[in-house]
Formats: sequence, structure tokens, C-alpha cells
Amino acid sequence: MRRIRIVVEYEGTNYVGWQTQPNGPAVQMLLEQALLAVTGERTALHGSGRTDSGVHARAQVAHFDTAARMAADKFAIALNTHLPRDIRVLYSEEAPEDFHARFSAKDKQYRYTVQTGPHARVFARNTALHLHAAPDVARMRRAARDVLGEHDFRAFMSAGVQMERTVRRIGLSEWTQEGELLHYDVAGNGFLYNMVRILVGTLLEIGAGRRGEGAIREALASGRRSDAGATAPAHGLTLYRVRYEDFDTAEVLKTL
Repeated sequence: MRRIRIVVEYEGTNYVGWQTQPNGPAVQMLLEQALLAVTGERTALHGSGRTDSGVHARAQVAHFDTAARMAADKFAIALNTHLPRDIRVLYSEEAPEDFHARFSAKDKQYRYTVQTGPHARVFARNTALHLHAAPDVARMRRAARDVLGEHDFRAFMSAGVQMERTVRRIGLSEWTQEGELLHYDVAGNGFLYNMVRILVGTLLEIGAGRRGEGAIREALASGRRSDAGATAPAHGLTLYRVRYEDFDTAEVLKTL
């Protein structure tokens, strides 16, 4: 058996998320169906992590094992002939047999996009949260620094979720501006359920003046979900980059 690594891009609008579920179409399910069509094998596909309903991916990493003799770089082309246009396999290659898309990952980066202005833009409607009034970006940039480092992010996890370990290490937390678009980029060694969307919701409330600049620090200290902001809508969120010891999707995308 060979292990094949793929990089997948998708718009999550029409899907219940990455993981196969009984309540609707999932990206993993459609990819496994495409693998069956290409290889004739019922193959389990393993992703670097789950994305929720409506969340997108610029660079999701996944792997599968196969006995098919097809050249590794041809899997991307073959799979795309069996996939809808909002899911594309951008890259495929043979991976070491001990590679695992989830457990080998060193860190992941997410990007949340906000579009500001009096009118919601048509081509951003599925990929950016629209705000009529622009938030105070300087306040949000200062507050975003409090996310950096190793913290217990219990306050930034959906209420009712049970997890034994809620400490995560964050190495990137910053806002950038591109015309009407604001991007929040956050990267770390792991994320709790809805953690990025709750961070964004809190930062936007800080930017709107509804919370003080110290709100992130205060929520981290208390560990109470009620001390953090609202959960930002899913459609503004994109899995942006996954990095491994010897493989980085940012470098792969530069070659395409």
C-alpha cells in the first residue's frame, strides 16, 4: 500500500463541514466517493482537522492509503473529474508511510474575513462577514496580541463542550486590512471547538467599543464562556495553512 497526501481547497457553503455526517453532504464524503471512482477501492480519507458547516478551506491536508498504481501527482487531476466545482484537489504526492494528516501537523492557520461598508459585496457574501460600520482596527490589533502565547482557552470554547485539555499555544494573532476587507489571521498548535470564531466575535466587540481592550485577558483569566464575546458566523472563516515538519501548504501553493 502507498500513502498519498493531498491539498484540498473548498468553499464550505453547500456542505455540513469536512467530516462525513448523516445530516447532509460533507467534503470528506464526496472525496471518498471520488476515490472509489478513481481507484475502485473504498478508502478512508484522513484530514488535518474538521471544519464546521459553512467554513471554507484554502489548504486542507488529507491522506489516504491505496494499492492503485497511478502516479502520485495524477491523483489530483483524476479526483477533480469526479468532484463538484466548489471542491478542488490542488496537489497530490506520495507521502512517507508514517505521515498522518492530523497527528503529524505542527500548526494550523485560520483566517477570518470581514467586509465593511454600506453595501454587502456580492462576491464576498459567502466568504466574509459584512459589517456596515467599520470597527476600530487599532483597538483590535492591540487586543489580538493578548491571544499570543500559551494559555488556557476554556473561555473561548462553545458552552457545553467537554474537553480535558484546553491549553493551546498561539504563535500568530493579527489583523490586516485590504481596502474594505479586514483579515484576522491566527495560527497555533491546536484550536478548541469554535475557538477562532469566538476570538473573532470578542475582538469585533472590542473594535465596536462594546468591550474594553482588556477583554481577551480577562476572559483568559476567568475561564468563563460568558466573559468572551459572541461566536462570529461560520462563513467568514477559512482554514488557511497547515504546516508539518517537512511539508508546508504555503510553499505548495506558491508552486501552483
